[in-house]
Amino acid sequence: MSKVYGSAAEALDGLLRDDMVIAAGGFGLCGIPELLLSAIRDSGVKDLTFASNNAGVDDFGIGILLQTRQVKKMMSSYVGENAEFMRQYLSGELELEFNPQGTLAERMRAGGCGIPGFYTKTGVGTQIAEGKDHKEFPTGPDGAPETYIMEHGIFADLSIVKAWKADTTGNAIFRKTARNFNPPAAMCGRTCVMEVEEIVEPGTLDPDNIHLPGIYVHRLIQGEHEKRIEQRTVRKREEA
Repeated sequence: MSKVYGSAAEALDGLLRDDMVIAAGGFGLCGIPELLLSAIRDSGVKDLTFASNNAGVDDFGIGILLQTRQVKKMMSSYVGENAEFMRQYLSGELELEFNPQGTLAERMRAGGCGIPGFYTKTGVGTQIAEGKDHKEFPTGPDGAPETYIMEHGIFADLSIVKAWKADTTGNAIFRKTARNFNPPAAMCGRTCVMEVEEIVEPGTLDPDNIHLPGIYVHRLIQGEHEKRIEQRTVRKREEA
């Protein structure tokens, strides 16, 4: 069966339900699955948990789902640039599971590889470590013991990601910063839907350049993307 669908709504048909866990790719506003996020908003599903590097901005990315109160929990590593996120969190309307950035990426990758848990030094001695299993390993100088904490792999009900190019079987290439979280997010979902700037025929892409094998991708759409810039910083024009 073809993995290519005509629209974001068609690609998500039959996959959405209330209270599901969704892993979303992207880094800031770079490489986010903006078409799929809009379709999720339009579907009306609610009480969603999102595992994502960030929560978008007030009117773009996951931020559009915060505006409509469709998100009950965020599992994120960066939550700035979003006043509505801050308001909901401080008022107790939104639950936050804060993750160090590398830990979140590894939790996604681990879930995609079928690994339920792993140990890391990141967060030891901080609030991140509270309530988590601690274990010592002989990794210090001359085998000295060092403390690690256990983190759980993320097994999402659905992954939504965005790629630059993909072939019709789902083999995908991500551009630059968009590669940071899209591949691990795609891996950890039981079903993965990908939006792409360009879909090509199998054999078109160099196998050595594939960032995500098509085995992880179940549905594809091609579309036009806004690609909004989160913060634009320019220097002042020099006087002639």
